[in-house]
Amino acid sequence: MKRFIVLAAYLLSNAASAAAWTASVDQAQGLPALSKGGATALSSTFMFWGKNWTRADQPVQFKVLAPLEYSVAGANSALNYDLIGRIKKASNSQLVWEFDLQARSTALGVIGGGIVFQFDLATFGAELGEPQLLPGNRGWTWGRAGSSRVEMRFDPPLASVYFERGQKSEVRAFFYAGEIPQGLRRHVATLSVAGDMAIGPTPAERFGLEDPATWPADILDWNTSPVDLSFLNAPEKPAGKRGFLKVEKDQLVFEDGTVARFWGTNLTSYALFGTSRESVKRQARRLSELGFNLVRIHHHDSPWANPNIFGDPKSPDTQNLSSAMLEKLDWWIKCLKDEGIYVWLDLHVGRNLKAGDRIYGFEEISKGKPLAELKGYNYVNPSIQQAMKRFNEAYVNRGNVYTNIRYKDEPAIAAMLLTNENDVTQHFGNALLPDKNVPKHNELYRSQADAFAAANGLPKRKTWRSWEHGPSKLFLNDLEHRFDADMIAHLRSLGVKVPIVTTSSWEANPLSALPALTSGDLVDVHSYGRTGELEKNPLIAANLIHCIAASRVAGKPLSVTEWNVEPFPAPDRHSTALYVAASARLQGWNALMQYAYAQVPLDRPGEPSNWHAFNDPALMATLPAAALLYRQGHVKQAGVTYAFVPGAEVLFNQPVSPYSAVALRTAAEKGRLVVVMPQTKELPWLEKSVIPEGAKIISNPGQSLLSADASEVVSDTGELRRNWDQGTFTINTPRTQAAMGWIGGKRYALGDVEIAATTRNATVAVQSLDDEPINDSRHILISLGARSVPKSDRELPFYSEPVEGQLSVKAPKGLKLYKRAMPAGEMRQIAAPYIDGRYRIGLDKSLATYWLFLR
Repeated sequence: MKRFIVLAAYLLSNAASAAAWTASVDQAQGLPALSKGGATALSSTFMFWGKNWTRADQPVQFKVLAPLEYSVAGANSALNYDLIGRIKKASNSQLVWEFDLQARSTALGVIGGGIVFQFDLATFGAELGEPQLLPGNRGWTWGRAGSSRVEMRFDPPLASVYFERGQKSEVRAFFYAGEIPQGLRRHVATLSVAGDMAIGPTPAERFGLEDPATWPADILDWNTSPVDLSFLNAPEKPAGKRGFLKVEKDQLVFEDGTVARFWGTNLTSYALFGTSRESVKRQARRLSELGFNLVRIHHHDSPWANPNIFGDPKSPDTQNLSSAMLEKLDWWIKCLKDEGIYVWLDLHVGRNLKAGDRIYGFEEISKGKPLAELKGYNYVNPSIQQAMKRFNEAYVNRGNVYTNIRYKDEPAIAAMLLTNENDVTQHFGNALLPDKNVPKHNELYRSQADAFAAANGLPKRKTWRSWEHGPSKLFLNDLEHRFDADMIAHLRSLGVKVPIVTTSSWEANPLSALPALTSGDLVDVHSYGRTGELEKNPLIAANLIHCIAASRVAGKPLSVTEWNVEPFPAPDRHSTALYVAASARLQGWNALMQYAYAQVPLDRPGEPSNWHAFNDPALMATLPAAALLYRQGHVKQAGVTYAFVPGAEVLFNQPVSPYSAVALRTAAEKGRLVVVMPQTKELPWLEKSVIPEGAKIISNPGQSLLSADASEVVSDTGELRRNWDQGTFTINTPRTQAAMGWIGGKRYALGDVEIAATTRNATVAVQSLDDEPINDSRHILISLGARSVPKSDRELPFYSEPVEGQLSVKAPKGLKLYKRAMPAGEMRQIAAPYIDGRYRIGLDKSLATYWLFLR
């Protein structure tokens, strides 16, 4: 039966990928989803409310019973009913849900609820039109007659079906409305598709329904590195020996003239303050062996971390730093420095204010609670700004007890970030609005908005409306800049020498958020992808690389302090590191930090988490390979630069982002993308970008650089190829040759490497470790990757899917193939026949590893 399921899923995945549209069942809720080109056109979720619109969450458990046959079940404790659903493919064009809702008692005066359907009309409205409601509360339909069309029909009719607030992008389909009568209520829902839409499998089916417990366990030792790349850091020991980092145009350069590039990760909260001295030293060594040369210190101040940099979270204020906790940071910095690893310091991440901090308007931003979030409010409240300055002064003047160097004088500290994920240009400006019940902060905000409008001849009624593009985006950038400039000037007056970053572009910030970010020395960005990043068609959808690329301002260095994919455990996360590293080299980005290495004390194996790369075989499968590629420059920078020149009218008046602008997505695929800041009379501090010499100019966000029927793109260097129809990515350079994604059943002939994997979704990478071309190298690293699944959400071990197939490598005669055996870590030789100048390597379950060495 299992072999049948696996074969059926494989055939279904191939059939679905051939269709332009795919309708499927969402694994989170067991409800309909519709996608095209990797973009979600339709999503749906259960949504119920009690009295007065009180949320009554509906948890469910989803199971795959057989190919295209599922179940979903859950109990709603708030509304006292049980939900059971059975789902199956009824035909090539229909999915059918049978819902049973069993109410144990009658509930009167409740709102009720059912399923909320969300339609992405911004992306697909032109193609499919607007959804229409079926008469008699029977459901809805979306699409055009005789063409692509999807319909959701309920039998018997529902209690209510309507557009939420009249907006065609959201349909609410209620099983119950106004009351929930005791007893059984049954509905059959039929999703029908037509035109070039097809029924496809869930991700679980696509990747395969094998029992992970049959895979090798514990192939990664959390306390040692499977690869030793510490030779990359050897010339840098101790970190800081080349002098302070500085910015020269769009480069990071040390005082001795050496250009710096950083491949980093994040250490957060409990890992910082709960790891023993011995383990800190050992993990610093491991980080070097894994190829990292930068570590960001993060969540040092967040109230949920106990202890944090303030020591006891019960202290009445946040004005005093804990000497004991600072000493723990001192030791981390000292140990990392000794290993040639630089440190990135965040000055504010999650610090909440307390009543003892004597903050103006504390009572209105704390909402009656003992803690108050400062994000957004810090841009208008001088007392918060002073509190932040007090922290910064105490922090950067800290003398490390192990190095006897103040943080502000420590050249091993590469950069400092003022405040994490805290902008008013897109996110936290709304916190200051009249309807947020913060009258004191709203008065501060409105007075500055009105003054800016008066000074620049802008309409006052538009300038304060933070949620709208137009005059408000000019004002919000100026407001954010003034705070940044003041905080930077304060740090410089204290003697801080390293580059300073303001905050980050994050969660799909539009380009209108970039001007304020240029107030810092670097522009920083956070980008999180999802399962299937390699399958996202740039003509339709943005992926995590596009979101980073669109934050590169011409003439400014770019850092990425957070990148990852979610939710955990994303089955294809093994491919992310190499995809990010290769793209970063092509684009010429300056510093990248995976989020995160660890959030728990590093004295034990921990638990599975998206924030614990240190024990995750799927991420560690390729993180060292990515470090090697990025730091040694195995991929060339793009020969062509595309300069997006929006002008002030477009930049501030339109919500241009990688999600809305095909020009940004396709340019980032073809070459190097930069965004040009315009001269803007209302923002005299905003420096007009210098367009790189020879750059190709793009001014229309809707201009595609790819043909409408494109299915793949090759970088202008010829080294990188991404095929979104197949969901694959290849790297073909003299020192790194790799294939990743849905490579199973295909053969890849790269320069010196041939890959023929049978594992459906996998990574196979071959690299020179001695900086010679692969065909001349006498020390070669082979990195493999596939799914790694933990025993449970909170339990180790990880079970790691074997990468199976055949690999051949053209390299000098006389080398031997080894694997590092676990748990002892010794090297064991395995067979690799040398035939016609190539090593023939069989990949199968018996290897029980993701790392091989030819030497």
